[in-house]
Formats: sequence, structure tokens, C-alpha cells
Amino acid sequence: MPCINNVNTKGDLQMTQGKFEWNIEILNHDTVRGGFKFAVFDFDGTISLIREGWQQIMMPYFTEELMATPGGREKPVQELSDFAREFIFINTGKQTIYQCIQLADEIKKLGGSPQNPMTYKDEYSRRLLERIQHRLDGLKSGALDPRDHVVPGSFELLDGLKDRGVEMYLASGTDEEYVLMESALLGVDKYFGKHIYGAQSDYKNFSKKIVIDRLIKDNNLHGSKLLGFGDGYVEIENVKSVGGFTCGVASDEANRCGIDEWKRNRLLCSHADIIVPDYTHVNELLEYIFKEG
Repeated sequence: MPCINNVNTKGDLQMTQGKFEWNIEILNHDTVRGGFKFAVFDFDGTISLIREGWQQIMMPYFTEELMATPGGREKPVQELSDFAREFIFINTGKQTIYQCIQLADEIKKLGGSPQNPMTYKDEYSRRLLERIQHRLDGLKSGALDPRDHVVPGSFELLDGLKDRGVEMYLASGTDEEYVLMESALLGVDKYFGKHIYGAQSDYKNFSKKIVIDRLIKDNNLHGSKLLGFGDGYVEIENVKSVGGFTCGVASDEANRCGIDEWKRNRLLCSHADIIVPDYTHVNELLEYIFKEG
């Protein structure tokens, strides 16, 4: 089903002749636009779709662990699943270990004996790798087209920002070794150069906020010159906290078209300046972002 994007000050989602017309949803008309020098991107769900479906791995796994506790056995499975989904999303954008730390905390609250959060992270990573290994193999061999594994319009957006002289940073909650590998497989690493950052084993010394604060300091940058793109709560708030302009990406990762309402609702709470489903109509998006006013 084709996606049609246009600038829309009301943010309506309408049906026209059986096709969804999704407009750029403008939430903040007062944020300064134009003159951007730097942009910070999240990776998974914002550019890369290699890990599409990670929620369908993490949520059932975390729900299993909650169900195995004394308190969990007394609760409906759906209630535990909804609860896991909520705290997983709140921590989306942070390093994966933080979701596992909260899982351990919730297990303890339910009367269980939690394992080390790293144990939960390792098991989640093992399950996720089983799901995505064929994608990694296909991209490595050339059997799969990288364009089919990015949010639609990603290359055009990155090219458009590059042409405008914007220096781009990539900051992910996924382990850095995987971000480096997967960004190279997709061919997007060239846009970011040395500015690709991911989760570290010493997790307390890495965060997207640390990357952004360092970017601001090293370049003596005013926050209004910073763009942020992300599909999660954390990266949007981090860029907004320094006065930047934020584009929330409510991407439907499975269908590569349309909007994920769950993402959109959470992005509304994060106070994103605009929300888009993807970058299909990149010219209109860039025109709006770089129009001073």
C-alpha cells in the first residue's frame, strides 16, 4: 500500500481512495528551524531494519521471566506482557542492559530471585541473533539489497543532509561492535565516518546524552543548530534537552510503510517537534526542516 507524505499542520491521517495519506505531523510550530550544522541519528528503527522484530523477542522472554516469579504466577499473562512492553519501550534508546536491569528489579519486586542483568542480556541477544542471522548472512553475501533493510528514504535523507553540509553522528543502544558491523553491511557507515557510537561493556560511561553533550562542547555548538532523528523516547528527549530540533520516526518496521501507532503515541509524550512514518518524501521533509522560521 503506497505511502503519501505531505506537510500538515494538523497531523491528520486520512484515507483517500483506499490509500493512507500520511502527512508530516507538526507538533511544535515555535521551534527554530534552518541553519542546522549537525544531526544525531538513532540506528535501529530510525535507519536500520536489520533488527526488526526485536520487540517480539524481548517481550515474550521478559514475560516468561516475570511469570516464573511467585507474584507473577498470580497475575494474568496479558497483564505481565503489557507491563513488560511498557518498561521495555520507556528504556528503548538506552543501552539494552538498562532494560535487563529493570527486568531484574521487577522480578525481585514479584518475589523472585533475579539473575545478573548481563545474563538476561546475553540470552536476549542469543534469541535475537537466531531471528536475524539470515538477514546478516544475506547482506554479507549480497543476496539481500540493503535498501530493503532500511527505513524507506534513508539513503536519500542522508544524502540530502550531506549535501547541505550537515555533519552526522550515529548513536545506538545496541552494542557498538554490532552497530559498526550492521551499518557497514547497509552501506550507511560512510555518512557518519568516525562518529558511530554504541553500547559499551562499561555501560555507565556511555549514553546518547554523553555523545550529544560532547558534540556540543567539542564544536562550541548552540543547541538550535542540532537535528535529532529517532524512533524512541530517549534520543528525542536528549536532543530536546539541549535545544535541538527533533524528528520522531514512527516507523512500521515490519511493513516498511505506514505508521506504528504505539511508537507515535510514545513520541508524542517525548515532545518531538515533528513525527513522520519514514523518509519517503524526503524533499518535502528537508524543505520543512531547513526552512528558517
